[in-house]
This record gives sequence, C-alpha cells and structure tokens, in this order.
Amino acid sequence: MSLVARKEEQKLLNQAVRKNESQFIAVYGRRRVGKTFLIREIFSNQFSFVHTGYYNLTRKEQLSGFFKSLQKTGLSSDHSCPNNWMEAFELLENVVEHSRAEKKILFLDELSWMDTPRCDLISALEHFWNAFASARKDVVLIICSSATSWVIDRIIHNKGGLHNRLTLSIHLEPFQLNEVEEYVQALGVSLNRMQILEGYMSLGGVPYYWSHLEKGMSIEQYIDFLFFRKGALLKDEYSYLFGSLFKQPEIYEMIIQVLYKKKKGVTRNEILQAAGLTSAGGATQKLRELENCDFIREYTSYGERKERLYQLIDPFILFYYHFLERRPKDPQFWIHQANTPTTNSWKGLAFEMVCLLHTQEIKNALGISSVLTEEFSFTVRENLEKGIHGSQIDLVLQRADRITNLIETKFSQDEYLITKTTDESMRRKRSDYQRATGSKNTIHLTMIAPYGVIQNAYARNLDSVVIGDDLFR
Repeated sequence: MSLVARKEEQKLLNQAVRKNESQFIAVYGRRRVGKTFLIREIFSNQFSFVHTGYYNLTRKEQLSGFFKSLQKTGLSSDHSCPNNWMEAFELLENVVEHSRAEKKILFLDELSWMDTPRCDLISALEHFWNAFASARKDVVLIICSSATSWVIDRIIHNKGGLHNRLTLSIHLEPFQLNEVEEYVQALGVSLNRMQILEGYMSLGGVPYYWSHLEKGMSIEQYIDFLFFRKGALLKDEYSYLFGSLFKQPEIYEMIIQVLYKKKKGVTRNEILQAAGLTSAGGATQKLRELENCDFIREYTSYGERKERLYQLIDPFILFYYHFLERRPKDPQFWIHQANTPTTNSWKGLAFEMVCLLHTQEIKNALGISSVLTEEFSFTVRENLEKGIHGSQIDLVLQRADRITNLIETKFSQDEYLITKTTDESMRRKRSDYQRATGSKNTIHLTMIAPYGVIQNAYARNLDSVVIGDDLFR
C-alpha cells in the first residue's frame, strides 16, 4: 500500500534531498513503527546503496553481508570481502564514485545491529562522512534503527568525530488516532471510530499491528487473530520487542513489570528498590532508554510534595500484561470476553491511557491549543482537619489564562450517565485540589467520554465535555 500520514516527516526528508549539499540523516523509533517503510516509499527504493544489519550475528558475518550488498549495488568483482569496517566503507566510497545517480541515496537500516562488540563501525562511519561524503554535494546518507537509545547515544550525542554532524534527525513515533483512522481507510477496511478507539486501547498506534486488518473483520475478531488463535501472528511479539532493542532485555522487562503493577506511576527510587537494581545512574539510563522507545513517560505529580514519576504508557504492553502474559487457550478469547467485568474494568484504564496520549487533541477540543499550559497529575491524602477527603486526579491542565481543568475520563459504549456518586466525587476532587494547593485559578470540571454524557441535573455541574471524536482531530 502507499504511504499514509507522516506528512511532516515526508516534508522534511524531501526538503533534505533537494538541498545542494550532502545530508546525514538519522531516522529512529520503536520496532514496527514504520521507519523502513517510510524511507523506502519516499525514495521509491531508488538507492545507490542499501543494506540492513543482521540481528545478533558476529562482526565477520556482518561484514560479509555488507560486502554482498555492495556487490548487488555494482561493486566490481575485483574486490574481496573487507576485514574491518574501515575497509568496508572504503568500498562504499568506490560504489558512490561510480554511481551515475544525481543524488547518491545510501540507506543503512538497523545500523545498531552492525555495531558488534569491539568493532570499528562508528570510527569507520565517522571517517566516511567527514573525509568523503561531507566533502561532496550529492550524498544522502540515511541511517535507521529501532534501538533508539543507540542512535541517540552513539550518533546524535556522539562526542567524537560525529559530533553535530547530523543534518536531520527524525524520531518516528506511533500513530495518533486520526492517523490510525487514515491508515485503516487506506487498507479499505470499514471501522467506525469507536472500533478504532477500542483497537487503539489494545494495539496503540504501531502501524504494523494494524497492517493485517482485512475487510469484514470486527476489531474483536482482529485481536483474536493477532494474539489468541492458534499460531497467532503476534503471539511472541512481547519477547521480540525487548530482545531486538536491548542487549540485556530482562532488566528492562523487570522495570516494565514494576511500572505495570503501579499503573499511576512510580518514583525512580521505588523502581530501584522493587526491581532490585543497585546503580541509580544505570537505572536512570535504562528509564531514559524506555522513554526514548515511547514505552514509558516521565511526568510531574503534585500533592503533599512534588514528585517526578515514571509511568507505563504503551497500550500494547499494558494489554500484554493484562491478558497475554498467561495466554488463555480459547482461540476466540477476546470475542468471548466482550462486556465481562474484567474486560470492562480494563477498558476504563486503557481509555484513560489513550486520553493521556492525546493531550494536544484534548486542548484543541477545549479551545486552548494556543494557551500556555502545564500538564500534571495530582494526589492528596485524606486530611479531615483541613477539609480534604483524599483525591487522585490523573490529568490537570493548569493554564496561563488562570483557569485549571480537572479532567475525569469515563469509558462507555453509550452516552455516559453521571450519577449522584460521580457528581459528588468530581466536586470533592475540586474541593480537595483548591484546599490542598490554595490555587486562585478558576477550576473547571472536564469529563472525557467517547459519546459524551446524558444531559441530566448532574451533567450541568460540568464545565466542559470532550468526546471520542475530539481525540481524532
């Protein structure tokens, strides 16, 4: 299929190629997010040289594969297989010099896999760019990797010969809801927005996870197809996900497990203690790597004290731990679980996560996209002497126009009915927030529900309502 969405990335890459000087471009992002597809589609596979690194092979095997790619591109048979990366990139120079293309597009995919222990890959890449490619005006060198932290540490923040050499870096993130909708339509599949929303709650915005959707499938059938039927396509995706990104995946999985057990967020010290990690610096590095892969986020929580918390935000990983870690044997598990208490409880949490991933869309819906806004969560324990009953608010928008939105998310298959209990809970949260913070801002109560709310006496106490369609805009 043709390329959909990714408008800004397409614009940046096309602009780079038109420049009258050589370009060094890094494209990185989590596994399955569509990096290779993006590059191949934009350049119509018209590369002067293209090579993909091999997962978990030795330096000798990596060099042999690189040499074969050089031969496919037209390297003379007079040359022999290089013994090191310096020799390999000298051969690449030869290919560039003999290319008749106006622009020599060089694509090195999964470059991190080529960087085996004690090899000279980065030094050779530095020399190739600094001594050869940058001196020309017709080379476009594109490197790509799913190991986002490797790209950031070894290329973007390189302190040696590659320091500040990149001309463009693109962090390719998962699709937002509107991009998934565009992608599903391009597949020729008819799903309404509620079905796409429910799919997003399980799959997130990873294009590959949506790519096998076929006409006539409901979202429930598709999730069974991906995860629960015999020979399911993505039954081993979780183990591959971490194994392909990290050299010690078990440590990262341990951190993820800690974050899953405390879904609202955990401090770094709590992660150190729960995961049995001894190095604070090492833990910080690993948390940063998980954040670079769009698996977790670091955010601010206010209450009795200000804390920096880490929270698991990847919908697929959350879905995995809730339903796939102990995989059920029912091949139609998801269809059979529809509307059960367990599934409905999970949908409430999953919908809340989708909302946290679409805060810009929420601000657009509230008409405050141009207002400077601080986003945080708020937690305060009961203190009856101060009139505080104890509250947790997952999303607070504190605005420069002296208004604060306290946001509540409610998942429902129909218009949400605000009961006396819900109304009292939201009003209590507003009171607790005002008493605990002493905020002079006007406090607005905002509810997000897929189909909005039933208009009754309690609904009139809300200041604003955001609906599912708003999250697609």
